[in-house]
Amino acid sequence: MPVSPDKQRLYPGGSLRSPEWQALRRRILVRAGHRCEQPDCRARNYLTHPDTGSEVRLTIAHVDQDETNNDEANLRAWCQRCHNRHDARTRQLHAAETRRRKMRNLHLFEDTPCTSNR
Repeated sequence: MPVSPDKQRLYPGGSLRSPEWQALRRRILVRAGHRCEQPDCRARNYLTHPDTGSEVRLTIAHVDQDETNNDEANLRAWCQRCHNRHDARTRQLHAAETRRRKMRNLHLFEDTPCTSNR
């Protein structure tokens, strides 16, 4: 899942393309031996994933999901499947909050005047 520009500013150097983040990413990939660091996965970067059949692209995950915590002990090289599994609950919570926020503003888009106090 793409990282928003607001979140990218939290990464070392202020971007996923910054030399600082790229150097940190390389260190994590080398530490992982260019394999997913989930013990039950271990898929190799750029090869076919043994379970999904898709090409593996290792991502760097924040274990505590805090983009400001770039300590190497908090970062893992994970395939997209493992990274998405790890982040699934947080994404569900954020999606639910977005839906609630949109529902509160739904009356703004109605053709008729709002008759209730929302």
